[in-house]
Amino acid sequence: MLRLSRTWRGPRGPFGSPAPSFSGAPVAPSSGGRGNAEPRPLPLSYTLLDGEATLPAVVFLHGLFGSKTNFSSVAKAVAQQTGRRVLTVDARNHGDSPHSPDASYEAMSQDLQDLLPQLGLVPSVLVGHSMGGKTAMLMALQRPDLVERLMAVDISPVATTSVSHFAAYMTAMKAIVIPQKLPRSQARKLADEQLRPVVQDMAVRQFLLTNLVEVDGHFSWRVNLDALAQHLDQIMTFPPQQQAYPGPALFLLGPATTQRFGGSSPRPRCRQCLTRATGFTPTAHRTSWLPSGASWPKMETPCFTSARVALVSTHDSSRH
Repeated sequence: MLRLSRTWRGPRGPFGSPAPSFSGAPVAPSSGGRGNAEPRPLPLSYTLLDGEATLPAVVFLHGLFGSKTNFSSVAKAVAQQTGRRVLTVDARNHGDSPHSPDASYEAMSQDLQDLLPQLGLVPSVLVGHSMGGKTAMLMALQRPDLVERLMAVDISPVATTSVSHFAAYMTAMKAIVIPQKLPRSQARKLADEQLRPVVQDMAVRQFLLTNLVEVDGHFSWRVNLDALAQHLDQIMTFPPQQQAYPGPALFLLGPATTQRFGGSSPRPRCRQCLTRATGFTPTAHRTSWLPSGASWPKMETPCFTSARVALVSTHDSSRH
């Protein structure tokens, strides 16, 4: 039974005059994640569902163009069925979290390394989808002491540039022109029409349009398109790592991941790429594969039903 829900949203300033990037969230300085300097963490927006403090919390991390609301239904179900605390987080440059010119995985990992101890949620179970999955994997490699176990959904620690249409999506989003003071329904329809020539899949368009927000009659994108476009090549790859994650890891592979590995049986290729890319030890008791029906950008899919089942099955279980 849910006892408490806490939500924190980052400060939202006025959008000002229209700009090509439609950037509306506060912009924070950043170290850029280069060299030996650690990226400066940002105060992320989050929603925390209360639960039993003696059990590891569950943290859901969304993918590119997503937000914490993608996991609202799944988070509530996990909290109700497991009694655990469940956290959903807006990554930097997404949702209600602040904007920053640094959109690297090192920066996103550092944000979590700062937030989770503040909330008393370590070690926790990390469940990351797509970009969020890579953020979770990097954090598990950098700070395994903060991670009780890891679930990566429809993503692996390999480059995905060859199958990405995200650059075209961002260009189309930045090119949209919406008159001020237009009713929200008409604004969404107009944006949808302008996106359609580039983003032909209606489900993808609807997902992207969840980022269209209105303040005082002015419409803008709440995602930081400029920073994401600048870091897209990095987002599509994975930072090289030498260390290995010693904890249990579950990989939920959907059609998109299966296609990247080639063919309908991704397990051998996945085992090879995990070892090569990150040093994950692909032993049976640490890494598992569960074929699922996930596909970006659909969040309420059998994939997350599988994740919920996996989480419930580990309720009150010891580390394996």
